[in-house]
Amino acid sequence: MGFDVKKFENAKFTDRTEAVKVPDLTDWFGKDENPEIIVRGLTGPEIATVNEAAAKNKNLAAILEAFASADVNEKIQAIKAEIGADGRIPDEIAKRIEQLKIACVVPAFDQIQAVKFFEVFPIEAYMVTNAINRLTGKGKLPGESKPSGKKTKSK
Repeated sequence: MGFDVKKFENAKFTDRTEAVKVPDLTDWFGKDENPEIIVRGLTGPEIATVNEAAAKNKNLAAILEAFASADVNEKIQAIKAEIGADGRIPDEIAKRIEQLKIACVVPAFDQIQAVKFFEVFPIEAYMVTNAINRLTGKGKLPGESKPSGKKTKSK
């Protein structure tokens, strides 16, 4: 029979998620909370965004450099370092930073937080982004969407 395009077209899909245990980050969780970061897989367009992160990393550094002058150079260098565009961030890390920003469900990371996470807890950052890659490779979960509330009984 082959691939059933109609069935595929009509299927509902939900995000595939995973709770990644990060016990070394216990100090940054509430007393009764499990130290875990919840992530999801990426979509096709999000994968493209991640792949473009390396180019953006290089381009942003070049743009900021073009605006630099003797009196503002120190400020430019500080801004570049803060956002991870100072040339210290390898392209692979730039991609993984983008993955954290896009696919972390809880907590959500912004650029500065994701850069810091890779700076201070690189093993955990790799564990989390590896989970994102694994989930992305599995695709979304086929099946009905989870209900948003209580079901009412039919009469």
